Amino acid sequence: MAKDVKPTRKNLMEIEERIELSERGHDTLEKKRDGLIMEFQEILDQAQDVRSGLEADYQDAQRAIDMARAMEGDVAVRGAASALKEHPEITTQSKNIMGVVVPQIESTKVQKDLQERGYGVLGTSARIDEAAEAYEELIESIILAAEVETAMKKMLDEIETTKRRVNALEFKLLPELRENQEYIEQKLEEQEREEIFRLKKIKDKKEQEAKEEREAEAEGETEQVAVQSGD
Repeated sequence: MAKDVKPTRKNLMEIEERIELSERGHDTLEKKRDGLIMEFQEILDQAQDVRSGLEADYQDAQRAIDMARAMEGDVAVRGAASALKEHPEITTQSKNIMGVVVPQIESTKVQKDLQERGYGVLGTSARIDEAAEAYEELIESIILAAEVETAMKKMLDEIETTKRRVNALEFKLLPELRENQEYIEQKLEEQEREEIFRLKKIKDKKEQEAKEEREAEAEGETEQVAVQSGD
């Protein structure tokens, strides 16, 4: 690649500017990558807690529904479930983490009291109430898990993108630019040495011509004096 660059001082200045800009960009991206990794680690810790909670809520909900079915029967459980009139509502917003836009999920009407669930209090038992409450908590955990998992994936994608950009600068662009810089500096030094050598040759030639001219003048004067002396 270096051989495709013309060894001029203008090109050298442009390459030096590009190197400086690339080095600043490299430092900025490294800081961003490190910051993203720290943020990702925090989200990862949160995700592990959320997963554990989700698993526990699922087990609790499964035990509660199994107990309700065993005590009240499938018909009663299905009837209570179909009585629900207001379904959960989910809204999504966004927040910025180190330049990465991640979702922020908010839910309403997930957890309800006895009247809001739609079935008659007298027509059901505490087992069905416990199952309904357990599944409401499970839904809340699922929503939170969706938010955290999505944020984690987006952060991980941004980390990988930033890493690739850092590596491209560190292992490709900057080495190529420095190679071009070194190539141009060497060529300019060679040109400078050649120019100095050329000027020295010109100077030596002029000095030699001047010397020969002086010697010729001196020889001419000597011959003239000799002729005058003979007369």
